[in-house]
Amino acid sequence: WWDYRGVAQRTGSPNLDDLIVAGLGIVLLMEAARRSLGFPLMGVALFFLSYVFFGSWSGLPEVVQWKGASFAKAMSHMWLTTEGVFGVALGVSSGFVFLFVLFGALLNQAGAGNYFLKLAFAALGHLRGGPAKAAVIASAATGLISGSSIANVVTTGTFTIPLMKRVGFPATKAGAIEVSSSINGVLTPPVMGAVAFLMTEYVGISYVEVVKTAIVPAAISYIALVYIVHLEALKMGMTGTSRMNPIKFILGAIFIIAISIVIAGGTLFLCGLIVDLMEMVFGGASVWVIVFGMAVAYVAAVRFAAQGPDLEMSVESMQHLPPTKEIFKTGIHYLMPILLLMYLLMIERKSPGLSAFWSAVFMLIILATQNPLKAYFRGQDTISAEIRAGFNDITEGLIAGARNMIGLAAAMGVAGIIVGAVTLTGIGQVMAEFVEFLSGGNLLAMLFFVALISIILGMGLPTTANYIVVSSLMAGVVVELGAQNGLIVPLVAVHMFVFYFGIMADVTPPVGLASFAAAAISKGDPLKTGFQAFFYSIRTALLPFLFIFNTDLLLIDVGPVKAVFIFIVATVAMLLFAAGTMNYFMVKSRFYESIALLLIAFTLFRPGFFLNMIEPEFETRPGTELFTMAEAAPDGASLRVRLSGENLNG
Repeated sequence: WWDYRGVAQRTGSPNLDDLIVAGLGIVLLMEAARRSLGFPLMGVALFFLSYVFFGSWSGLPEVVQWKGASFAKAMSHMWLTTEGVFGVALGVSSGFVFLFVLFGALLNQAGAGNYFLKLAFAALGHLRGGPAKAAVIASAATGLISGSSIANVVTTGTFTIPLMKRVGFPATKAGAIEVSSSINGVLTPPVMGAVAFLMTEYVGISYVEVVKTAIVPAAISYIALVYIVHLEALKMGMTGTSRMNPIKFILGAIFIIAISIVIAGGTLFLCGLIVDLMEMVFGGASVWVIVFGMAVAYVAAVRFAAQGPDLEMSVESMQHLPPTKEIFKTGIHYLMPILLLMYLLMIERKSPGLSAFWSAVFMLIILATQNPLKAYFRGQDTISAEIRAGFNDITEGLIAGARNMIGLAAAMGVAGIIVGAVTLTGIGQVMAEFVEFLSGGNLLAMLFFVALISIILGMGLPTTANYIVVSSLMAGVVVELGAQNGLIVPLVAVHMFVFYFGIMADVTPPVGLASFAAAAISKGDPLKTGFQAFFYSIRTALLPFLFIFNTDLLLIDVGPVKAVFIFIVATVAMLLFAAGTMNYFMVKSRFYESIALLLIAFTLFRPGFFLNMIEPEFETRPGTELFTMAEAAPDGASLRVRLSGENLNG
């Protein structure tokens, strides 16, 4: 703002003013991160800055040494170019992530978080271990609103953990269930803690592709967690007011999820057809007709909601809930802005920023009008008071959105320092050599070490900063070393791999922040809670290894019929894996039964592993035959070729 034209003209040749401003900017940014997020992220940034300046120190191992940078070169790179702080992350953050954070804050202020929580408890609370199953579903719903696993634990855990303890779950298991389900909330589309939008920039694919890629792993992971909770309840001999056969329950859950996806997809598609029809009939005036139609639908939904009492927000109110259908009708209007967001993103293919903007505007209208309309439909004379309360809610929602963004903005900026250090020093190449040295060239060992380093790098970092750090350091390692081993993986699969393990840092002791947050609520031991949560999350840690070798799980180049088949097979495999790790299927399993379950799960996830032993994956032919085979192939046929031979190094 102060000297933009001068800075633009002096690119690469900063003067003294530029360097002073850059140095102060870096210091103030890291202090902002320390105040809003604690020391870990600032500590990581300081470590990388130290490497930038002192990377030539003779005390460092020779493999990681570099020539070092002067203050002028480092500050120019970090602050005055788009390689550092003012890079992709901060651009995405200021461009549209803030609008999603604001939308989530307004949705929560309106009462949607409480609505989803009560709905889950009313639907599942009567089953065996019901509060724990409800906690899983509520965290999935809250994941739409919250972009942080820790925030998810704190918001839903305040209600779910005491109720789980009340029905017989030990403090560590109650906390661990909440942590595992909250972690999954961050991995679930459409927002994924803002990572979905960063991924579109880093990988270079559309937002719809990112959502399609993430949906199956997230869905099967959630279904498996509900099943794990059910098995825990069986092992502890819990009973519910309503018993249900576990197989019937799981099949019912899969059916409900599938039907929900079909209904949501059908609704969005139908909305698209109606909008197209409106545009044909009304031309330029169609926008106003659509807005009028949405207003009528909203007023009708609020009138329907006004027929019942508003939902209370307390732990005590969870134990005496009205029937599910009564709760469902109290918040139908909360689903409308979410549907609008999905429609604009998926059908109209609008930009994420524009989609979030109009959805947030809709939320402002809901906050201002829902209570006055309810008072009117109930015949109460408190309309003027409700109007004032509505504007107070808007103010509180805007404040909450701004506050929620402070930590995220600081994290994005500090992550820019780390990314700048990586691009300036070439440490990414060093990491590749380091992992190759550790793994000895073995592909599975390489992936294991990448996963381990991603967990270490992600410790103590907020979701978005976590993804930026692990993707900038480790994604290139997987691509490069995978290619050397003959494994060519789509870039989005690599980014999903490192993101999954970066997020596992929120679970894993000694710095599992989500586990510490849950333990503070459950009054359990933080380390035991963390280890228990990691045990529950093994299914989540397994998925990245599977979709690296079998990209069908990410629905890459997969048609709709095959996608349904993959979802069903992957779900069955994940449930068998959960039963194997829990040593409990219909009854307590013997050790060889658990091994058999794990073997069957592995076979379903990666059938090619054993099939390639029976029948080779490729026929070996001389390279000269390739052109003949291509000429003989019919139009539109595919020919998959792996070339092997000597290179310049033999």
